Amino acid sequence: MATLRQGLMALCACTLLASAARADDMQDASRMLKAGQHQQALERVNKVLAAKPRDPQARFLKGLILTDQGNTRDAIDIFTKLTQDYPELPEPYNNLAVIYAAQGQYDKARVALEQSIRTHPSYATAYENLGDVYAKLASQAYDKALQIDSTNKGAQNKLSLVRELVGGTAAAPVAIAQKPAEKPAAEKPKPVAEKPKPVAEKPAAVQKPAAADAGAEVLAAVNAWAEAWSKKDADAYLAYYAKDFKAPGKESRADWEKGRRTRIGSAKTIKVAIGSPKVTMSGSNEATVVFQQTYQSDTFKSAGRKTLVMSKADGRWQIREEKSS
Repeated sequence: MATLRQGLMALCACTLLASAARADDMQDASRMLKAGQHQQALERVNKVLAAKPRDPQARFLKGLILTDQGNTRDAIDIFTKLTQDYPELPEPYNNLAVIYAAQGQYDKARVALEQSIRTHPSYATAYENLGDVYAKLASQAYDKALQIDSTNKGAQNKLSLVRELVGGTAAAPVAIAQKPAEKPAAEKPKPVAEKPKPVAEKPAAVQKPAAADAGAEVLAAVNAWAEAWSKKDADAYLAYYAKDFKAPGKESRADWEKGRRTRIGSAKTIKVAIGSPKVTMSGSNEATVVFQQTYQSDTFKSAGRKTLVMSKADGRWQIREEKSS
């Protein structure tokens, strides 16, 4: 089966505001990673992060280095926190999927890739990787069907088609993730499977995805907020509320957070859906989002109109005010 492709993060130059020294360190780290000098590359990236801990490009590059070293636990932690701090960026979701797929966690890989696509609908790499994951899941399902009923001709024919697509047999382990390494745009990737793909996309360190305009960034943050709520991840959910968030009524922020954690933790399941969202920009760092919210848990259902007043700080869109009707 073809390998999943890692993504290189594209960032806006006006957001980075990188100094010459930082740029040099990042370039050196990228060259060292390419040369297989992982420890030296890690030292350079850590130097950048010591001065600017939230720097998304440096954190992302550190995730690539750790993945290449086989330190997937820390790499997952880095990419996961990037999705929380910068939910508008599709590449961290994509690279999480690569790691999950390498571990055989195809359902987790699928979820990460679907979020990457929601964040950036024109991100071709995520679509291609999602196709590979679906093919692997289909292969496993058809193989299971044949284990139960070996005479099932339909499953046999479909399994043959999947084998032809991905190569090999359904029962054999399939390598669909590769160790990432930043490559110059002109350099050819080294083959790692029967149908190799480039190890990384062409670097674009000072450009922002065309589709990720201000409105799309706001909507991506709202979708990520709803997803964290649906996953019952209270920490991630509450991280989308700004420090100056106006708690409803006369509740203090601490009491409000405590109440939210209690309600989220007590529910066995939560599903939050957002319908017909409308984003109104009040400036480059202010926005209002109005949408139809549907909430469902194991004990309660509700639907209504919700308004979120949002602001952008430190590169993140967060909720300052929340109204329901």
